[in-house]
Amino acid sequence: ISPTAAQMPRLVGLAYASKLFRQNPDLQQFKNLSVNGNEIAFGTIGNASTSEGMFFEAINAAGVLQVPMLVSVWDDAYGISVPAEYHTTKSNISKVLEGFRRTTTEKGYEIFNAKGWDYPGLIATYQKAEKVCREEHVPVLLHVDEVTQPQGHSTSGSHERYKSKERLQWEAEHDCLLKMREWIINEVLVLPEDVDEIEKEARQAARDAKDRAWKAFNADIQKDIKSLTAILERAIEESRHSEELTTIKETLRTTINAIRMDCVRAAKRSVRLLRDEEIPARQELIDWIRDIENKNHDRYSSNLYSESDQSALKVEEVAPQYSDASIQVDGRELLQACFTAALTRDPRVFAFGEDVGKIGDVNQGFAGLQAKFGELRVTDTGIRECTILGQGIGTALRGLRPIAEIQYLDYLLYALQIMSDDLACLQYRTKGGQKAPVIIRTRGHRLEGVWHAGSPIGMMLHSLRGIYILVPRNMTQAAGFYNTMLKSDDTAIIIECLNGYRLKEQLPDNVGDFTVPLGKPEILKEGDDVTIVTYGSMCRIVMQAAADLEEFGISCEVIDVQTLLPFDLHHVIADSVKKTNRVVFTDEDVPGGATAFMMQKVLEEQQAFQYLDSAPLTIPAKEHRPAYASDGDYFTKPNAEEIFDKIYTLMREVNPNKFPPIY
Repeated sequence: ISPTAAQMPRLVGLAYASKLFRQNPDLQQFKNLSVNGNEIAFGTIGNASTSEGMFFEAINAAGVLQVPMLVSVWDDAYGISVPAEYHTTKSNISKVLEGFRRTTTEKGYEIFNAKGWDYPGLIATYQKAEKVCREEHVPVLLHVDEVTQPQGHSTSGSHERYKSKERLQWEAEHDCLLKMREWIINEVLVLPEDVDEIEKEARQAARDAKDRAWKAFNADIQKDIKSLTAILERAIEESRHSEELTTIKETLRTTINAIRMDCVRAAKRSVRLLRDEEIPARQELIDWIRDIENKNHDRYSSNLYSESDQSALKVEEVAPQYSDASIQVDGRELLQACFTAALTRDPRVFAFGEDVGKIGDVNQGFAGLQAKFGELRVTDTGIRECTILGQGIGTALRGLRPIAEIQYLDYLLYALQIMSDDLACLQYRTKGGQKAPVIIRTRGHRLEGVWHAGSPIGMMLHSLRGIYILVPRNMTQAAGFYNTMLKSDDTAIIIECLNGYRLKEQLPDNVGDFTVPLGKPEILKEGDDVTIVTYGSMCRIVMQAAADLEEFGISCEVIDVQTLLPFDLHHVIADSVKKTNRVVFTDEDVPGGATAFMMQKVLEEQQAFQYLDSAPLTIPAKEHRPAYASDGDYFTKPNAEEIFDKIYTLMREVNPNKFPPIY
């Protein structure tokens, strides 16, 4: 993972999975996932990256959890050009972490030290560290210092620019390859000339491997160039633009190490010249371009989400069932029933987060479930959102089904980097080879106050492509989404409505089995004059405004999008706009946030602009955080009266006689 120290949160989760496999007897049946939790999670990090907050949070989390995580810190005394005294207190991370060292009476870390150039010392130290980590199931830190850097950090960062002559001389004398050679000659007793031959063979093997890799990579490109060149030659014979086409063909032929981009450029520039010629080569070029674009989509843009048979988009829809025996319960109790069913059904499912365990989360969705299923299945964590996500990523990678709770949507900021740079792009960057089907549970939207009342949906939409964003309006829909995601191999964040836990809902008889499909909006109210698109807690407010507008002769069609990623896969909203010819988007995000996203989806992607008789309208929240108290909520987020006024004004523009001015 590119951002420094970003490998640390998932490392905690990989190690935590071993603890669960070892301590939870119900997981013993999954022999394909673990050997009795015997696995250790081995991670490495550079000394400068230990300055990152993610490193310290992960170190602390693993120490608290007491998981078999072995962290190597490779210390070359620099971070690119910046020396250690600017990075680390005492210029030594193992000294800083000395307080984490375990004792005979206190749990903690086993800490080892080694020298980077000391091959036998490294072997002996790693053998000890691995043995302690695996057999005692405790975290271990191995600080390897006096590591040399034979080259600079990059081609633009030669280390001669920032290291002293004395340091460069020391590094030359303690180069690991030189020290390895000395050890082979002096301790293994291999003749110097034999070592020379080994080094010569190694260099040649590296060159041969490089050549094979380039030839394998270049083979497909050469096929593309060959097929395109053949089409261009036919076009040159048929077209009146033969001179320009010849230049394009020759440019491609003479390009050194041409890549796919060069081929596509040549093809598109050629087909532009043929735009007004009906010759066979023109259609050949068009077909070639379409074919190569499909192939390049697979090469470079596929697998952002799961494309397997377990994709969330392929989960069968199962409607909630109700009977005369179905009772009214609080929303929190409906979630309890859903989570109870999930934990009972699959021993791989477990939930964790701040206050999730003993008290059953701050809104009681897991109330009583730790007592029923045990601390390994429903457990508390510290205040550490970044590694809560990492715990989820690592355990999901190892085949478990974590529900990782971020207590409030505001707190997502602490985990956003890991969600974006690791989790969201995991399937994409491995082309579906790795999957971490984490369910991120959180709550947000309507609440009174500066904190815990935010709705930063635009932030999520822009940074979390690869994670489905589900925005249920009530706990029934939320439960359906949990059931759907637990049947899939996709990742999703489910945002429950903060003000919905004590609202009454009817408990479905099949609460553990019904599913809600992704990308399928629900029409909450049919109407003819204007389409209102919203989600989450805003649904109740919009429905109130729609009822008020109905009394004044304005018929509103209210649509709950239900999921923002994916968004309205079957263009339900465009069909509605085709009927009403007007559309309003409203939510609790800032202007230009999720309302702008929804508008782009509907007007541009769904081409609904062509049905509009009035300008599209967005009704978002104010640009700042919500103010305190009921008045603060009312005046900073859309309310029923504001929605009424703006839609009434919209309709007055259409028919001023029918809708005279109110103000």
